[in-house]
Amino acid sequence: MVPVSILDLSPIVRGGTAAQALDRSLELARRAEQLGYRRYWVAEHHNMPGIASAATAVVIGHIAAGTSKIRVGSGGVMLPNHAPLVIAEQFGTLETLFPGRIDLGLGRAPGTDPLTARALRRGNLDSADEFPRDVMELQGYFRGTNRAVQAVPGGGLAVPIWLLGSSLFSAQLAAALSLPFAFASHFAPDHLAGALDAYRSEFRPSAAMPRPYAMAAVGAYAAGTDAEAARLFTSQQQAFVNLRRGTPGPLPPPVDDIDQVWSPPEKAMVTHAFREAVVGSPAIVKQGLADFVQRTGIDELMVTAAVYDQAARIRSFELVAEACGLS
Repeated sequence: MVPVSILDLSPIVRGGTAAQALDRSLELARRAEQLGYRRYWVAEHHNMPGIASAATAVVIGHIAAGTSKIRVGSGGVMLPNHAPLVIAEQFGTLETLFPGRIDLGLGRAPGTDPLTARALRRGNLDSADEFPRDVMELQGYFRGTNRAVQAVPGGGLAVPIWLLGSSLFSAQLAAALSLPFAFASHFAPDHLAGALDAYRSEFRPSAAMPRPYAMAAVGAYAAGTDAEAARLFTSQQQAFVNLRRGTPGPLPPPVDDIDQVWSPPEKAMVTHAFREAVVGSPAIVKQGLADFVQRTGIDELMVTAAVYDQAARIRSFELVAEACGLS
């Protein structure tokens, strides 16, 4: 099995608080470090009552300070929401505090709704179109090539930059810039094969990156039985339905019969979005993840799971680690 990492959105559960969500993320990260996971990434989302990782760099500092060796990073920072210099300074500071442990994954979506995107971008609504230029500007700050404006800390630091995406655009840009690429197949799997093919075929080797390096994310929900795992998964399914209904909220508890929650069109929509998810007993999860890795040829696997109960959440990642042969 390839290296395995974790993507966490620091879910705020129904009846819980953001403080509890962040404490639970740290608890999971510490266990992930013990289990042998390669990285622990958190994602930038805004105006989401069920996600506590909006201030992504701050959350990364919280996780990194509470662990000792696992790599911690963003999956990702939505660069159009920020000035590249600010991100260079934030992640330069993180790299200075936690040398050799920080990853910077970048996305070009806003990570929120249009109204909130306007509040974040202060009227600069075309900033996603400037994504390639902003990525190269950010690289320049880390390389220290801009003498007039310097990132302090940041300049001269080797902070790995990843490009994230769910389409061919970021795959092709990652190939052109000789960067590692991560695909969001945990909720948008439609262009997975095409994006990986484009990334590999168009990759331009560099001294720092002589070959392409691709990662893909999938939902992985493991429990003692298939039925138990399927029940855990209903929290994420409900949350996705609520988001599509325009009523996002805290992560709901699992239900015994998800068909009582969604309509047939909603069921089809959720099933399509999460069709790469692996849900079941340890044997099912082991086979499902192995099949995904073999089918895609990825260099690294990232797993994610929005589970309501913290003990069940940690146990799920423990079973995934066992299924993947982590030490």
